[in-house]
Amino acid sequence: MKKKLIVQIINNNSIIYRKNHVDEIKKIYLSIKDKIKFRLDEFNQILKTSSDEDIFAELVFCILTPQSKAKSCWSAAKNLLYNDLLLKGNANRVANELSRVRFRHKKAKYIIEARKTFSSNGQISIKPKIEQLVKNKNERDWLVKNVKGIGYKEASHFLRNIGLGEKFAILDRHVLRNLKLLKIIKEIPGSLTKKRYLDIENKMKNFADIIKTPISHLDLLLWYKETGEIFK
Repeated sequence: MKKKLIVQIINNNSIIYRKNHVDEIKKIYLSIKDKIKFRLDEFNQILKTSSDEDIFAELVFCILTPQSKAKSCWSAAKNLLYNDLLLKGNANRVANELSRVRFRHKKAKYIIEARKTFSSNGQISIKPKIEQLVKNKNERDWLVKNVKGIGYKEASHFLRNIGLGEKFAILDRHVLRNLKLLKIIKEIPGSLTKKRYLDIENKMKNFADIIKTPISHLDLLLWYKETGEIFK
């Protein structure tokens, strides 16, 4: 039996999706839509209500995530915060808290560098900087260029987690695997240049339009499909 396909025409180019996979995504979305909205509402309050230290912990979490499990990274970021090492610990002490995170020594150095980037008069001051970047409409590009350990995936992830990621895709391995399954991309890229990242992000936005969901919802939807939960 031939697999049913959905064909969408964009800019005179045909984009073909597997109908059975699209129907599955739609079904899952209807079942967890309210949970996704609730989680995004929580993210949307972070920048408004959290301290600079808590916002910095969100950035540290995203620095830790490459090639590591999200829950282990969030646990490590919280331990750094609770043990007063997030803003004061040296590279060795920070690395000691990252035992379940891959490349912990390198990432500890990234955290120390990020701390310097967002410090003013000896105090962490990340919220004013982020708010200014949003006004200038260059928050993601600035983070990629100025924070070591942050690429487009990590920058998008951080901004989403503080309520600023409505227009960004978080192209982690869970999302990319599903984009390939849906025929949105032909293969999972070994690395993501800016051009490649933005190209896949646009394709993901087109697919989000098909199933009538914001791209921020689609990210959590595909994460849920892979892991069975909505995390961060």
